[in-house]
Amino acid sequence: MAEKVNILKRVTRYIKEVRQELKKVTWPSRQEIISSTMVVIIAVFFFVILVGALDFVFAELVRLITFRL
Repeated sequence: MAEKVNILKRVTRYIKEVRQELKKVTWPSRQEIISSTMVVIIAVFFFVILVGALDFVFAELVRLITFRL
């Protein structure tokens, strides 16, 4: 029984400490979130286009090599 109480106290203390730490967090503003999201979306589109282009080039090279043999 004492072990359950000890675990309960530890969990309670942990939750209190987490709440205290979350109060210290500097949360980003709405504008910062929007800006960061746009950067990520643009970067993803850039890499999609880059990988797609490289895939096309390598597929064509493989096609040229295999049909020439």
